[in-house]
Amino acid sequence: MTSAVAEDTTEKDVFGGVDSHADTLHVAVISDNGGHLADAEFSTTAAGYAAALAFLNAHGDVITIGVEGTASYGAGFTRAARSHGHRVIEVNPPDRAERRRIGKSDPIDAYAAARAALSGRAHAAPKDDTVAGIRALHNAARSAIKARTAALNQIGHILITAPETIRGKYGQLKGTDRTDTLARLRPAGDAVHTAVLTALKSLARRVKELTAEHQALTKILDDEVTAHNPGLRSAYGVGPDTAAQLLVTAGGNPERMRTEASFAALCGAAPVPASSGRTHRHRLSRGGDRQANAALYRITLVRMSSDSRTREYVARHTAAGRTKKEIIRLLKRAIAREIFRCLTTTVTVPAIADLRPLRQSKNITLTAAARHFGL
Repeated sequence: MTSAVAEDTTEKDVFGGVDSHADTLHVAVISDNGGHLADAEFSTTAAGYAAALAFLNAHGDVITIGVEGTASYGAGFTRAARSHGHRVIEVNPPDRAERRRIGKSDPIDAYAAARAALSGRAHAAPKDDTVAGIRALHNAARSAIKARTAALNQIGHILITAPETIRGKYGQLKGTDRTDTLARLRPAGDAVHTAVLTALKSLARRVKELTAEHQALTKILDDEVTAHNPGLRSAYGVGPDTAAQLLVTAGGNPERMRTEASFAALCGAAPVPASSGRTHRHRLSRGGDRQANAALYRITLVRMSSDSRTREYVARHTAAGRTKKEIIRLLKRAIAREIFRCLTTTVTVPAIADLRPLRQSKNITLTAAARHFGL
């Protein structure tokens, strides 16, 4: 007796995991029940990405790919995978306890990323590329400020130990007066004086160049941020640098953050439960994106100093016995809620370019207009 067994041509579901590096990426494939199928290493080039995707597709129907570092080393592979219709999720590196237990290697990390995608432990969508230009400009402007600060600190340190004639003449100057004066120096005197004055002149010119560079970058950044999200840029207390940081934190696809609470947690502005037994309390979050947290803090300070509604809020809670730190925490949480709305919904900003000629034609001073609106 013979029997015919039909061949099962159904393509099985698989999950992928990627451990990314600067020059290579390690790809692992697991089945839908967590079994290890295969792993391999590929280069971080267009050909390497194509080979990695072909490797994944050869093992079945790829449901999800977990990638470690979608915004850094894994950005290229993430773009390639999404362009081919694959679902990609962001995977955090394994915690220290797990690494101590199972060790660390590229295959181990790749399989861990695949298991995170399978289990649902990792579910965050990666950021898209629409804010890549804003991120680049923001990083360049920030590095200019850091280099400028370093040069200013060097000027101060040199003046502390400089010969008395130099320290007495230039040590009392402050701010731009000192920088402008030092940049116009004509070093002369003995060898020591000439060397010190030359160093001061070089540093002062560096400060002026970096200041001009930062101003130019900030102007371009402001235009980019305003074009990308005019509602966010027009919010009270949100400047170009602050808006850029919040856009970089949220990404060009903020819908990946499902609620405003998740955005507040991402910014480290959500209170964290710290209860135990009969003690019921919350503490400040020390996690999240600390640069985004600093951006919310800057907005809070601006509003506390010049926004009438915020000042009334602060006075009301101060009278209720809250400390300044507690009030700032509450304000940052409320501002995070407002920023989330600006990031996820289209806010129409009225055109105001024609208001100045209209005000001047009616002989209304700027002071009178501000007094009318209580500003």
